[in-house]
Formats: sequence, structure tokens, C-alpha cells
Amino acid sequence: MGGLLEQRYRVDSVLARGGMSTVYRGRDTRLDRDVAVKVMDPHLTADPAFVARFEREARAAAQLHHPAVVSVHDQGVDGDQVYLVMELIDGGNLRDLLNQRGKLAPAVALSVLGPVLSALGAAHRAGLVHRDVKPENVLIGPGGQVKVADFGLARAIAENGVTSDSEILGTVAYLSPEQVETGAADARSDVYSAGIVLYEMLAGAAPYRGETPISVAYQHVNSDVPSIPGIPLALDTLVRKATRRDPALRPPNADAFLAELERVGAELGLSPQPVPVPGTAPENDRTVVMRPVPVAVGATPPSVAEATRPVVQKPVMAPGMTPGMTPGMTTVSTGPPPPPPGVAGTRTMPRPEQPRRRPPQNRGQKKPKVDPVEQERKRRKKLFLIWGSVAGVLVLLVGLFSWYVGAGRWTTVPAVVGQSEQNAVRLVQGADLTALIDKVPSNDVPNGQVISSDPAQGAELRKNQPVKITVSRGRPVVPFVTVGVEVEAATKEIEAAGLKAVKDPAKDAFHDTVPIGKVVALDPRPGTALTIDSPVTLVLSKGPSPRTPVPNVAGKTKNEAFAELQRAGLEPVEAGGEDAAENDQSRVARTDPAAGTVLEGTGNKRVTVFFENNREVEVPDVSRQKVREAKEELERAGLKVKVEFNKSGNATVVNQSIPPRTRVRRGTEIIIFGL
Repeated sequence: MGGLLEQRYRVDSVLARGGMSTVYRGRDTRLDRDVAVKVMDPHLTADPAFVARFEREARAAAQLHHPAVVSVHDQGVDGDQVYLVMELIDGGNLRDLLNQRGKLAPAVALSVLGPVLSALGAAHRAGLVHRDVKPENVLIGPGGQVKVADFGLARAIAENGVTSDSEILGTVAYLSPEQVETGAADARSDVYSAGIVLYEMLAGAAPYRGETPISVAYQHVNSDVPSIPGIPLALDTLVRKATRRDPALRPPNADAFLAELERVGAELGLSPQPVPVPGTAPENDRTVVMRPVPVAVGATPPSVAEATRPVVQKPVMAPGMTPGMTPGMTTVSTGPPPPPPGVAGTRTMPRPEQPRRRPPQNRGQKKPKVDPVEQERKRRKKLFLIWGSVAGVLVLLVGLFSWYVGAGRWTTVPAVVGQSEQNAVRLVQGADLTALIDKVPSNDVPNGQVISSDPAQGAELRKNQPVKITVSRGRPVVPFVTVGVEVEAATKEIEAAGLKAVKDPAKDAFHDTVPIGKVVALDPRPGTALTIDSPVTLVLSKGPSPRTPVPNVAGKTKNEAFAELQRAGLEPVEAGGEDAAENDQSRVARTDPAAGTVLEGTGNKRVTVFFENNREVEVPDVSRQKVREAKEELERAGLKVKVEFNKSGNATVVNQSIPPRTRVRRGTEIIIFGL
């Protein structure tokens, strides 16, 4: 049985451990329910300012009530233990699932991200920003239920300014560029992090990797997220849109991202799929999932492996050895030496030591004289040899040190131009360099093929230095923009795709809900492939249609009448049955509402147009007229004309098949005879 927090929450076993906290399985003894207890690390709780921020953020997170948000039941301080009591989710997290499967099918990835965005949307509407969206904070419970945890805690930890290297490395892979550069975060920062999570689910790995947090952060700020091979273009476009480096080009919040996600899913026919429940996380995961082990609150959490104890072995005694001796030592005998070989039973007595004799000296003999010049020459020779040896050793040491410092620290940029993006990354990483991907449009180079590298092929670099790989994303495609977006944001989106945004007032349109000057559509339509710098027209809103009276179009042709009604902001509709037009030259009889009527309401703009097809007309007298003039007059009267004999337009009409002033139905054929 573990200890109690504030005499209420029993702490039973370790569920997971991270850089900033440890999560325990617990029991609320007052309400008799299982809970998860997150106990913050002591190096954080030592700061009173952090405790105050932690309580404030936990209180704000507790206000979120959403099915995809891990509920916060309580928070408190017990001695030096700062803790958070949350809903217990039995299962695992998205990191565990990715470790097991590598990557997810698009339908499953969308089924995971949908609840995450729904939860983030609820937070954004409440004025909260998560700031730390990553697979470790996406929990998957029984039945594949997806929930988001740790709302508000990232802000409290970040403001405290104390994080571990592992925590930074685990989080920086999902940080938005503005969080890296300025530390500022808003709803669009959560959108970026969620886009990176979607990338990892589809690709099986995060887009940016490096040995240090700085190298990963550098890539977030300076490189666009690369395309994901093998997925539909619409889904890849959505990932790149959510992970734009400029926040203004992303969906403004999680609700907008979710709407885009649902649109793409419906467009691709991706139906919701059950989310797999992960098992135990691998041992090399950063958050170690452990077997339940009772732990008392405040005690040091148990380590994964017990400490190694040194094993002391007793030495083997060799013949003739005594205790305290070690192998290799010899004994010194104080007795007589053994008899020589071949002589048995004899004992040789030691011979007494004879004193040394000094050679006789001639006391009166003088020492030979030494030549001072020869002595100086020998001394200098000796000094030369000594200093020469020292200099040689120094040169050798310097050479060895230079070789040691330089050897193995340099490498060569491989040839990557013309390779696929995946092969280029493998070649650069195989040369012990870091690959930075930059995707640019190209009219000629196929999508996914490398255009150039910086530095170029053959350049020598120190190992682990970055190499910028420019990859083609093919011909630019007209991007999808949200209806009602600002002109500046749409222009940036179009220019980021490699196209040119233009305006044409003649193409602007009335719109009942979009304010004047905002974008309502693009021409050509989104998804159209164009050449680089091709113009894309921004169709801007002219606001609601003006309330002008219905113009009088009686007697005009169908095309003339429809054009005039449309210029007035109305929606002309052709009447049916006998009142429908037979052709574009049919004349208008009347409209409903009638001419001069002022239409009320923004949605009431339809005008029905009736035509004179079935009315009788009087046949005009066209004799002695030119064939050309006669034909025009008869057609204006609504008759069909056939010319016989001389069909030249300059011929003279000498007769007509229907006498003048005869009343006939409109559309009746009359024959005129030219001479």
C-alpha cells in the first residue's frame, strides 16, 4: 500500500515517467474511484512561482469539458509534493502506437487526429492554448477512445524556465517556428504541432531529426515540411498548409483545421476507422511504461534495473603459496638451497663470502691532462643531441595531435542531384551530414526529385554539418483558401505555391455573408496545376446584392434579358412549359416579379422570365426589298425564312409564300423568292 496525498489520494504504482513528472495509478479513497496522479518533479516544486502558475493553469484546464479531453479532477500541494489528479486512461498513447506500427494508414491517422482537433478546438474557443501537442500527450484508451492530456501544464513549465535536455528534445520536434524564435504561442501554434503529429502518423517519423535540440529547432525555422511520398495530393497539401512557417498561412484555429480535415477525408472517401489500442510501450521509449510497483509518495521512484554489485572472488592458492600472497609472487627461502640435480642425499655447505679486492693504485702516478677544447666540443655535441631529440619528439607530438584532431572529422558532400528525396537523405546521412529539405516548385523537374544541394557535390564539411537539399514539388498547384480570408493571407498562400496573385474587379461578385473586400473564390479553381508565376485571380466580395428594382426586359432576347438581370444582382430563371424560350433569340414577354418590383431580403433574388413563343404575329410585306433586308425583317417578327431561286443578299424579292398582313404563329416558316 502506498502513501496518501492530503489523506485522500492513495498512490499505488508507477504508470509512466517523464522528464518533468511521474504518473502514478491512484485511488480516490473519498469517492472510491481509480485516478491518475501526476506528481511534479521536486526541482520544479522548489520554486513558489511555479507552484502558483501550476495551480492557475490546472484550474483553467479543469474548466474544459469535452469528451476528447482528459478530465482534471483536482490539484493540490502536500508538503513538497505538487500533484494533479486526472481521469485514468487504461491503454497507452500515440507514441506507443507509432513505435509498434511505424506509420498509420491515412484513414486511421484521420480518425486519430479528428478527436485531437476537436479537443483543441474546444480549448481555443475557451481562450486556452495547449502549447505541447505531441504523441505522448495523445492517449488511447479502451475501445480506441482518443483523448488529449496536459492542457496548460506546458505553459507553467515553460514560464518556470527549468526543463531537462530530454524534455526539450522530445518537445522541440513539434514546436512551431514562432515558439522557437520568440516563445509566443497561440491557436495557430497548436495547429502547427498537430500538423507535425499528422505528418509523423502518415510518414512513420517526424519531418525533422537531429542530434541536438538546436539542430531540430533550426530546421523548424528555416525549412518547409517536406512532402510525404505515397499519400494523396490533397492530404499532403493539407499537411503542408497546417505546417506553414508563417502563422498567417495556417488554419486560424483547430476548428478550421478540423473542417479542412473532414473536407479532405470526404473528398478522398476515407471513412472513419477504429483506432488501435497500443500495448506496452517499448523499453527505448522516452516515457517508460512500467509494471505496477508500489511506491510511497515522496520516495525515489524505482529504477528500471537494480544497481550492479561488484563480485569479489577468492584467489586460488597455488602450491607453495601462503595466505596473503598473490599469483606471480615468489617465496625467499632462508634455508640451504636444494641439492644440484643428479646428486641425491648430499648436502652442500655454503661457501663463505670473500671480500672484494681493490686494484692496486700507484699513489705517485698523476692523472692524464684533459684538453679543454675537446671537452667543450663533446659537451656541445651532447647538448645538440639532447635538444635535437627534444625537438624531434615535439614535432612528432604536434603531428600526432594534428592528425588526431583532424582525422575523421571531415567528410564529402555526396552527389544527390537527380536522386529522389528519400535516396538523397540516405546518402547525406550516410556521409555523416544533416539533411535540410527545401521544397520548391519546378516546371521541368518531377515532383520529389532533387534539384540542387548547398554546398554542392564534392565539398568538404565537418561531420554533422547541415546540407540544404532543394527538392522539386512539381508544377505549382492553386492552393485551397478559406472563403472570407483576408487578401493578404490569400496572396501569401498563392505566392508560397509559386504563383502570382492578381485582382480583376470585373470578376468580383456579390456575396450575402462575406464582407466586402474579402476573398470568396480563386480563378482558376483550387487544385489546378499551372506553370511558375502564372496569375491566379482573387475573386473578391462586393457585399450583399443591392436592392434595386427588377428592370424591364420585355421584348429583349433571352441573352440580353439574362445579362441585364444579372448585372442588377438578380438570378434570372427561365420559365417552363409553353413559356420557355425556344432559342436564344426568343423575346421576353414578362417577368415574375414584374418590372419595377423591389425585392426584400438578401436571399430573395430569383426572377422568372416568360417568353413569347406561342403568340401570333403579322407577316410583314417584304416584296421589292433586297433578300438580305427582307430576311432580317421577317426574323425580327419571329418567323423562319427560306430563300428560293436567287439566294444572293443583293437579289430583289419578287414574291413571298404567305401573303402580307396574314397572322401566323411565331416560328412559322415563310419562303421568299429572289430574282
